[in-house]
Order: sequence, then C-alpha cells, then structure tokens
Amino acid sequence: MHISRLAFDYGDALKKSLLYFESQRSGRLPYNQRVAWRHHSGLTDGLEQGVDLVGGYYDAGDHVKFGLPMAFTVTMLSWTVIEFQHQIAIAGELEHALEAIKWGTDYFIKAHTSPNVLWAEVGDGDTDHYCWQRPEDMTTSRQAYKIDENNPGSDLAGETAAAMAAASIVFKKTNPHYSHLLLHHAQQLFEFGDKYRGKYDENIGVVKNYYASVSGYKDELLWGALWLYKATDNEIYLEYFINKAHFFGGIGWAMTEFSWDVKYAGLQIMASKLLVEEKHRKHGETLEQYRSKAEHYLCSCLNKNNGTNVDRTPGGLLHIRQWNNMQYVSTAAFLLTMYSDFLQNSNQKLNCHGGSVDHEEILGFAKSQVDYILGPNPNVLVGALVGGPDCQDNFTDLRSNYMQTEACTYNTAPLVGVFAKLLQMEDQKSHDDLNQPLVASF
Repeated sequence: MHISRLAFDYGDALKKSLLYFESQRSGRLPYNQRVAWRHHSGLTDGLEQGVDLVGGYYDAGDHVKFGLPMAFTVTMLSWTVIEFQHQIAIAGELEHALEAIKWGTDYFIKAHTSPNVLWAEVGDGDTDHYCWQRPEDMTTSRQAYKIDENNPGSDLAGETAAAMAAASIVFKKTNPHYSHLLLHHAQQLFEFGDKYRGKYDENIGVVKNYYASVSGYKDELLWGALWLYKATDNEIYLEYFINKAHFFGGIGWAMTEFSWDVKYAGLQIMASKLLVEEKHRKHGETLEQYRSKAEHYLCSCLNKNNGTNVDRTPGGLLHIRQWNNMQYVSTAAFLLTMYSDFLQNSNQKLNCHGGSVDHEEILGFAKSQVDYILGPNPNVLVGALVGGPDCQDNFTDLRSNYMQTEACTYNTAPLVGVFAKLLQMEDQKSHDDLNQPLVASF
C-alpha cells in the first residue's frame, strides 16, 4: 500500500517557529542558544535611565523593543501552549515553547520597576530604520520610554497584565514560584492600567508611527481582566469583565480581525467558552452577547455571514489589509483551530447566517490558511512569517517592500499551537491509514 507524502511538514514548521523566537532575542544569550549566528546585544539597554532593560525580543526586522506587540506575542504564545500543550509536547517542542514565553516574561518583570511604572519601549524607530546593521553592532539610540501615573498607558499595562497572567497559567505546575511572581506583576499592572487611564501612544509620542493604539485601551482592560480571572478564579475579575462589557465595547464591537492592537475577537471567543460551565450561568445573558460577537468573527472568516465577510485572495487567503496581512491570517488560524476543538469537545456547532458549521469544516479552513502560509517559498530567517501577498496573491520579494516582506514576532506566535494540532491530525490520519485492511484493485 502506498501512502502519499505529507504536502507540508507541520512538525518542521512548529520547530522552526520556535527557533525564530531565538533569532529575535535581545540581551545576553544563554549557553543553549540554538541559532548560532546570533550573539549578545543590547547589553546597555536602560543604562541611561538607571534601570536594567536587557533582554526581551526585537520586534521585527529592526532592533526596537516595542512593549505592546511584544506583550501580545507572549500572550499568544502562552494561550497557544494552554490550548495545545499536549500536542506541542508530543511533537517534542514544549520545552522550547516555554523558553520562548519565559524570555519575554523575564523582560516584563524587569520592565515593571514599581507598581505604577512600566518601561514601554527601548530604541528609536526613526534612527533604527535608517541604519541597516546587526543588533550585535548597534550604534543607534537606545533611549527608553515609560508609562507611569502622570503618563498612563492602560492599553500597554492591560496587555502586559494579560501576557503575565496567561504565562502564570503555563508555569503553574512546572515552576509555581515563577508563576506566582508573574501573577503578582499581572495584578499590579492591571490595577495600574485601570486606575490611571489613558492611551500609551498619547504619552509616548515616538511610538505613534509604529504601534499606535487605534482601538484604545478598553479592549486591553477587558482582555487583562479575563486572563486574570482565568489565572486566579477570582470573581472580582469576572465581575469587571461582565460589568464593563457594554461600556468597554466587549458586547458592542463586531470584529473581523484580531491583532496586537484589537483584542475584541479574542476576548469574545474566550468569553463564549465560559458558557459551558455551570458556575457562569448567572452571567449567561452577557456571555451570550459576547458569544454572538465571537460568532460574527468566526463566521466572517468562514465567509458565512450575511453581508460582512473577510475578503479572500483568488488563492483563498484571508485578506484584511495591505500592510502585513499575514498577522491577521495567523491569528484567525489560531482562533478557528482552538474554537474547532472547543466545539468538538462540547458537541456543538457554529451557527452562522449561511448555516451551521461543524468542527471539521472549521479546522479544514484553518488548515487551508496554514497550508497557504507554508507554501513553496524558502525562508532564510527560519520560522519567520513575512507580511505576505496582496489581495491578488502578488508578492514582491524586495527588501524595500517591507509591507510584504518584513517578519514579526506576533505573526508567528499564534501558529505554534496550530502547527502542533495539524501535526497530531496528520499523524492520526497516517496511523488510521496504516491500520486499514488492504483491498485489491483492478
């Protein structure tokens, strides 16, 4: 019997995705660093300000450490491990996934120097982007910027709280002391972000050209509260999430994207999963409204909404916008894969205007997006996911075309668990095929 070779090696993609985070490391690299062409860099970060800001991740192709997308990256890595830990472990990559998360959270601990102070950025985007050089040879500004009581940034504080709360769940069994420390920081950061409200880009002007907080901070405060509830089981955070649902737009915004800036789709999907637990029935009405908005997002990705659907390229790729479209594809693939598992485990279907959709169809579509991403293009930067093609599937591989060619940490992070899930699915299929009785054909 002949079994055809897999079209795509999801195990290899998973391994390379986690290698990519080692490529993006800033700071003093450990002895077990696998990406050997990288070395120590940014060892004086924070020195001018009298703080130790060594470590963390370079954001993309540059050498700036931007707090908001870095925090979202760590939240997504943590969420992907929470949802797909078993599959990642079977693939032999769990330790590397935990290292990728901890490299980020170690930095956040350093950056959170007191309850109401969080260092938001190291480096200057303008000078950095004018100068092509290795991070090991940096000569550009390493100015650091912070948020505090007088210069608040509820969006950044909320997202960093979410990242540290999610990571605390990941490390709860294997490293309980570290988990407790992360939770302590997460609770302080959430309280800081909630008490001193404001958008971080209004107080740190240099970030506006790069990671402006277009959606504001209300989504991050809801997001942070929900992750803290998941981490602590403390009703205070659930009450916050429920009571602020309308005022903060949680049950108002119907989204077709999920990204480092806009968290509504993610928190709406997390909220809808709470409905299956008996203890949350008292909040059933509000959680149903969250689920309605979650289903709008999922159905729009599947092209089954009545009117508002995500555009697709002729090749079938979701297309949100011209600049770094792949970030939206990778987050969609993650949310669809995770929700497919949830529907399967709870014996439910997704109800859309275009009819009900079962978990297999949802996972099949997520797989189609991942297969498009993997494609035939070789990557020198192992595990990196570039911005991707335009609405007609055209891709111009030029350094100057950074809208399409620049890779970012938050592009790859959501895919870690998806690769692991698809690998498990393909392994199971191969196992089932091998156990099929042989049938003669003429």
